[in-house]
Amino acid sequence: MAAPKGLFDIRRVIGGLFLVYGVILTVVGLLDGAQAVQKAEGVRINLWAGIAMLVVGGVFLLWERLRPLDAPAPSSDDAE
Repeated sequence: MAAPKGLFDIRRVIGGLFLVYGVILTVVGLLDGAQAVQKAEGVRINLWAGIAMLVVGGVFLLWERLRPLDAPAPSSDDAE
């Protein structure tokens, strides 16, 4: 029985992890207090890192959708 195309595509795993951590960082960045922003020299670093991770995760998943991996053709050795 053959596995569906792209079932174990690592791009899906990496993209999904980037999206999950990106959502977490974005929420934390939105809820950061003034002290956390001041500690980061006025930059909402969690927010910007979260947005960047969401973009990277989206690119990985888009790449996986637009360029799916082809399953290798069965060779004559597999039949034996």
